[in-house]
Parts: sequence; C-alpha cells; structure tokens
Amino acid sequence: MRAVAAPSADRQPVRAATAAFVGTTIEWYDFYIYATAAALVFGKVFFPTADPFVSTMASFGTFAAGFLARPIGGIIFGHYGDRVGRKNALMTTLVIMGVATVGIGLLPSYETAGLWAPALLLLLRLAQGLAVGGEWGGAVLMAGEHASQRRKTFAASFAQLGSPAGLILSLLAFRLLTTLEEADFVSWGWRVPFLISAVLLLVGYFIRRGVNESPDFAKVLARQERAEVPAKEVLRTAWRTVLLCMGVCTVAIGGIYFTNTFMLSYTTQTLGLSRTLILDCLFVVAIIQFLVQPLAAWLADVIGPTRVLITAAMCSVIAPYPMFMLVTQGTAFSIIAGIAIVLVFMAAIYAAMAGYISSAFATHIRYSGISLSYQLCGAVAGGMTPLIGTWLIYHYPGQWLPLAIFYSVLSLITLISIWALAGHKRRIASTLSTSSI
Repeated sequence: MRAVAAPSADRQPVRAATAAFVGTTIEWYDFYIYATAAALVFGKVFFPTADPFVSTMASFGTFAAGFLARPIGGIIFGHYGDRVGRKNALMTTLVIMGVATVGIGLLPSYETAGLWAPALLLLLRLAQGLAVGGEWGGAVLMAGEHASQRRKTFAASFAQLGSPAGLILSLLAFRLLTTLEEADFVSWGWRVPFLISAVLLLVGYFIRRGVNESPDFAKVLARQERAEVPAKEVLRTAWRTVLLCMGVCTVAIGGIYFTNTFMLSYTTQTLGLSRTLILDCLFVVAIIQFLVQPLAAWLADVIGPTRVLITAAMCSVIAPYPMFMLVTQGTAFSIIAGIAIVLVFMAAIYAAMAGYISSAFATHIRYSGISLSYQLCGAVAGGMTPLIGTWLIYHYPGQWLPLAIFYSVLSLITLISIWALAGHKRRIASTLSTSSI
C-alpha cells in the first residue's frame, strides 16, 4: 500500500492559514445561523407567549447561554491545546460544533414536545458555546504560529476572516428562505441552514487533516515546557494580561452582535422594516467587512498593530451616532451606509487584535491565555449585548440615543484597554530584558 506523502513544510503557512479560515468560517456559520434564528423565529418556535417582548428575551437568553459556555470551552480546549497540541483540539471542536448544529435543526417545536424542546435547544446551544470557546484560540495560533515573524498579524487574521465569511453564508442561507410563506418558514424553513452544516463539517474536517502541528508548540514539547494546568498558570501569572485582552476585544465582539443580531430585531420589530430588506443590507455590510479585515491586518503588520487598533477604537466611539441617523431613515442605501460606518472600524479592530493579544502570552500558556481572554469577553460583551439592546428599546421606546451611547461605552473600554495593554507589554519586555543581563 502506497504511503501518503506528508504535507510540504514550505506550504504549511498557507495550509494553516487556509485551514484556519475554512474552519472558523464553518464554526461561525453555525454560530451565526443560531443568532439569526434567535432574532427571527426561535421565540415563536420554542418560547411562544402572548407578549413578543417576552418571547424575544427568552430566545436571546438561550443565545446568551452559548456565550456563558464559551469560557468553559476555552479552559477545556486551551488545556488540551497547550498540553496535547493545537491541531487535535481544533479537530475536536469542529466535530462538536457540527453535531450540535445539525441537532438543533432536528429539534421538535414547543408545540410538539413541550418543555423538552427549549431544554434540548439550550443543551445544544451550550455545546455550540463549548466548541466555539475552544475553536477561536486554536485557529488563531495555528495560523499565526506557522507564519514568519513579520507576517504573524496578517496570518492570524485569517482565523478572524472566518467570522464575516460565516456571517455571509448564514445571511445568504436565511435570505434564500425569505421567499417562503411565514407558516412554512416557522415550521420547517429555518431548519435548512442548520442541516446544511453536516456537509460543511465534512469539508472542514478533511482540510484540517492536512495541516501539521504548530512549530511553536513543537518547540514547547522539545523543551518540555508544558504547564501542568495551563489555565491555572495563566490566572496566577497573567491575570492582568487577561483582563486587558478582554477589554481589547470588547467592541469587536459586542459590536458584531450589536450590528447583526440586535439590529435584526431592532429594524424589524421597532422600525417595522421588512425581514428581507434588513437581511439584504446585512449581507452587503458583511461583504464590506470581509474586504476590510485583510487590509487592516496587512496595515497592522506595516505600521504596527497598536496604531491601527487605537485609531480604529477612537473612531468607533463616535461612529454609532451617524449610524443610527442613517438606519432610522429606513432605505436600503441608508441602512448599508450607516452600519458600514461602524463596521469598518470594528472590522479593523477585529482583524488586528488576534495577533496583538497572542503576543501578550508566553507560548506554553498561549492557547489558554487568549482563549480565556476572548471567551470571557464574549460571555459578557457578546452574550449580553442583544439583551441590553432589547432592554434599552423597551425602556426608551422610539429613542436611539441610549443605544448609541451603549455602543460608545463598548468602544471606550476597548480604546482604554489597547493603550493599557501596550504599556503592559512594554513593561514585561523591559523586565525580561533586564533579567537576562
């Protein structure tokens, strides 16, 4: 039997970046179709009540539960990735996500199964959260650790590029279903995007099999530098770094669910716009994000990630005000232009932050460190953003200013954290330099 040739080492950086992109695209497609369904249909299918506000809040509650599971996934797969290897952890997260997503597409409704339906939905949503919690850090490291030193930010951004790509696929899937009658969409149409995930799972699995283990992790193995309990060491030696990295990620994580998940609910329920119109607009904006991110990552490698991040965060503070002025006009052009104003700066932060926060942690605890930072932030900023937005609409009906202020606060947290993390990294570098003399 003829042996299969090992993948060429020269091609591994490209393979690793491609695998990170494809894998995270699939993972985020699965995550975003849940977000879209939570905004459009899950309240009716799994939480039917006489009050649409209560149904929507219950639906977004299960959405938030997935974020609460993400830090746990970060700890579990961070430990696995720092102890056993990046590649094995990523293969496992991909399978868990695919199985959970297909399972959601097969669930019975509340009308058919009663309380079992929302209970099973919550269970599978938690499985999604665990998978995404382990996926992001591993994908970033597999791409970044295979790259040369001067291309690490750009390479790591390929894992980030999976987010807008997954969003584009999820929006396209739901857009194709908007031609269905409302009754058909609620009864079976929404299930189709979830079931398609089975095909994507197979594609992603075979692509990832062709990537070697991270060379940085191979050095950790050779030097026998593995931490016994990586998460424990992170919290003991780098808890300040974790907090600062959480802050850096705040508007990038919270912002994407503000402009997509929450904006779906806001435009259709508060402004009374059609579901088809807003899905079309978000589709165009997602393409803009897909184009902006690699440019921002390239620029970060050229002039430095700190400059790109601080500039984008400063602009993000003021961006939501023109966004709402335009979105409330209710035309396709105004909605696209308004959301794009916010998204361009958010995309720049999202593209550059992966490599930026990765460099803040030592290699032997890096998977656990960036996973904890990103996923803890996701649990707070990502999971709570749609809920806070819905609460603000309920208590300040007809007013968009509280929503804009909320977004500005997210941006300020990121701006302050970038500045503080830059100083923190300089102090650590100075200490290491002094101790080596």
